[in-house]
Amino acid sequence: MAKGLDLVAPSPVEEAAAQPEGVRRPVRGAGSRFVYETLHREILSLVLRPGAPLDETRLARRFGMSRSPIREALSRLSAQDLVMMLPNRSTLVAPLDLTTFPRYVEALDLLQRINTRLAAQHRPAASIPELRRKAELFDASVKLQDHLEMSASNSAFHIAIAAAGGNPYLARQYGALLDAGRRLLHLHFEYLEQTGGEYVLADEHHDMIDMIAARDVEGADRLAHAHTRQFHDRFMRFLRTSYVDDFPFERDDTDTGAEPNDR
Repeated sequence: MAKGLDLVAPSPVEEAAAQPEGVRRPVRGAGSRFVYETLHREILSLVLRPGAPLDETRLARRFGMSRSPIREALSRLSAQDLVMMLPNRSTLVAPLDLTTFPRYVEALDLLQRINTRLAAQHRPAASIPELRRKAELFDASVKLQDHLEMSASNSAFHIAIAAAGGNPYLARQYGALLDAGRRLLHLHFEYLEQTGGEYVLADEHHDMIDMIAARDVEGADRLAHAHTRQFHDRFMRFLRTSYVDDFPFERDDTDTGAEPNDR
């Protein structure tokens, strides 16, 4: 069994509904939107850790409002799979099941590649300045070392690529997958900062735009795949640094006869 899986173990502070110092009180009437935005930010940035309890009474006391807007905010977070509303009416921050990471990356790789290929094939001319603007917003967040904004602007960049591809069904699935991985990406950025790694995502973003602008479908596909593999490899190094070697983070393909990296 793996040791140190503290990603799903709430701290005593979290058991008290995590009331960070300096959290401002909402403007009267702000209601569930303020609660949602605050908890959404704290969940994605791991201030509220996976598995942390979210007690409605304590949250109502923290935000200075009744329990009704608290319930509305928690329901909205539940719809995004960021919290779990249990049958006994208790609510938890959704756990991170790190054993599913290889499966997540498989899905991300497929959707990232197809949406990027479509963008290179079908992008309208007006999409290129918009993609460059999105990439520059990510660059700015990197300079500020703002991990939450980095994950948000990274997702916005890739969603803009999907929009340029013109397939709303694939774009919607891709956006949902990017949202699902934002906490993983936050851990990834923290790991890079702690180890002195470079945020080479930024350079790759601009290279991808160049391929899309040139309508180089194969080149765009190649960069999209490399982009996913870079995230995979770095996150695997983070997991191996943090957890014991016998934890099954790699996919086992022995039952299918496939090679581990067979695509």
